[in-house]
Amino acid sequence: MKNWFYLLPVGAAIFVASCSKKNNETKQVNISEESYNQAKALFKSVSGRATSDENPLTPEKIELGKVLYYDTRLSKDGNISCNSCHNLATFGVDNKATSPGDDGTLGERNSPTVLNAAFHSTQFWDGRAKDVEEQAGMPILNPVEMAIPSEQFLVDRLSQIAEYKDLFVKAFPTDENPVSYNNIKKSIAAFERTLITPSPFDSFLNGNKSALTAQQISGLETFVKVGCTACHNGSLMGGNMFQKFGVYSDYRTLTNSKVNDEGRKKVTNQEADKDMFKVPSLRNIAKTAPYFHDGSVSNLNDAVKIMAKLNLNRDLTDQEIKDIVAFLESLTGDVPEKAKEIPAILSAKS
Repeated sequence: MKNWFYLLPVGAAIFVASCSKKNNETKQVNISEESYNQAKALFKSVSGRATSDENPLTPEKIELGKVLYYDTRLSKDGNISCNSCHNLATFGVDNKATSPGDDGTLGERNSPTVLNAAFHSTQFWDGRAKDVEEQAGMPILNPVEMAIPSEQFLVDRLSQIAEYKDLFVKAFPTDENPVSYNNIKKSIAAFERTLITPSPFDSFLNGNKSALTAQQISGLETFVKVGCTACHNGSLMGGNMFQKFGVYSDYRTLTNSKVNDEGRKKVTNQEADKDMFKVPSLRNIAKTAPYFHDGSVSNLNDAVKIMAKLNLNRDLTDQEIKDIVAFLESLTGDVPEKAKEIPAILSAKS
C-alpha cells in the first residue's frame, strides 16, 4: 500500500504530461495575415440554402421533396430510393465504388454526395444536367438506376396515392394538375437545396481563426502552396469547372481503374473532352469515400497523393499528405438532423 501511495505523484505527472501532449497536438496557432487573406480570397463560406429564382423554396415543396427523396416507389420495383445511393445518414453517399440500381445492376460511376450539390455549376461527373432540378428526374428514368419506364408511369403511380395528392396540392396550389413529373423534379430539388453543411472551415473564414488546429492550418497552407487551388477553390472547393483527370499522365496508371471511362467525351463526342470530369467539391470529402469518378481509390491519403502526381506533377511527402488530409477534415459539416429523419408518412405506406 505504501509503495502504491508513493507512485501517485509519478502517475499524476504522467497524466499531466499526457494531457499536455494531447493539448499540444490540437493547439491552435496563429496564421499570418497574408495567408489568412489569401485563404479568404480563394475560398468562400457557405450557409443557409441554395435558392433558385426558377424554383422558389416553400415549406410545402420541401416537405414533399423529402418524402419523394426517401420513397422507394420512385423505383420500378420499389427496391431503392434517392436516399439509397445518396444516404443522408452517411454524408449523402453510400460509400460504394458504384451503386446498385433497382434490379441490383451496378452503375458505371461513383454516386457523388448530394450535400451542397445545388451550388455546383452543373450536375453529374460529366455535367450533363444544368442544375439539381434537371438532375433529379434523370436517375428515376435511367434503366440501370431506378428504372421507371416513363414519366407518365410515375405520375400515374403517385396519383393513386391519397397522401401524395394532398402533398402536391399544398406544394403547388395554383397548378391545375399538381401531380406532374416536372413538379416531382422541382420538389426533390427543393429538398436538396436545403442540404447545406457549414463546417469549421467556414467558421475560420468568417473570422474565428481558432476554428482550425495547428496541423489543419499547416495543411491549408500546403494545399495552397502546391497548387491544389487551381481547381479546388470557391465556396465548394470545387464543383465549378471541368478538368482533365491526369494532366501529366494517364489516370488509369495510378488508380488501377477497371473501366475505361473517358468522362465528358461521352456527352460531347469531342476528343478534347477525353478524361475531362467535373472537379468534385471537397466538402465532406473525409466522409465520402471511395474517391474519383469510378470509386477506384478508398483511402483519402492515397487520393491526395495520386491527384498531386497526376494533375500537379508533385511528389508530396508523407507529412504534406497528412497535413492536407487534416485540413480536408475541417471541411466536414453537420447534415441537418431533420433531413436524416425518414418521413413518418412512409412508415405506413402500402
